[in-house]
Amino acid sequence: MRLSWKVWSTTPKRSIIKHLPIIEVCCAVIVKDELILAAQRGTGMPHPHKWEFPGGKLKTGEKPENCIIREIREELGVQIKVWQLLPSVVHTEEQRIIQLIPFICQLAGEEDFQLSEHEAVSWIDRDRIREIDWLEADIKVVDQLLNR
Repeated sequence: MRLSWKVWSTTPKRSIIKHLPIIEVCCAVIVKDELILAAQRGTGMPHPHKWEFPGGKLKTGEKPENCIIREIREELGVQIKVWQLLPSVVHTEEQRIIQLIPFICQLAGEEDFQLSEHEAVSWIDRDRIREIDWLEADIKVVDQLLNR
C-alpha cells in the first residue's frame, strides 16, 4: 500500500481534499483459446456475487508477477504462467484508491479449480464479456481488452 493520494471533491459551497490510501491489487486475465476466466465473488467478500478478474493485494516488497501467481494459487488452487502486463487502472472508492495491475495469463497445468473465496468461475466468450456484472474497477480492464 502506498501512502495516499489527494482527491478533490466539490460540493456547492466548498472543496474538500481527502488523503486516501492507495491499495495495489494484481489481477489475472486468464485466457484459454478465445475465452476469458471470470470469478464470482463469494458472500463473505465485499461486493458479493459481482464478477472479477481473480487476484489480490500486493505485499510489501513483493514483485507484481509473484503476487499474481501466489494469489491465483491461493484463491483458485491452480498454477498460471504470466504472459503480459497490461496498463494499470485506477479506481477511486469512498475510503481508498485501488490501483489494479492486470496481467494476461494462461493456466500452467490442470484446470482443477479449488475455490477458496469465490462462488464460481466461468469461461466467458469475448462477445459476452459485457454481459457480466463486473466490479467497477474490473470494467476498466474489460475496456482495455476490448480495445486491443
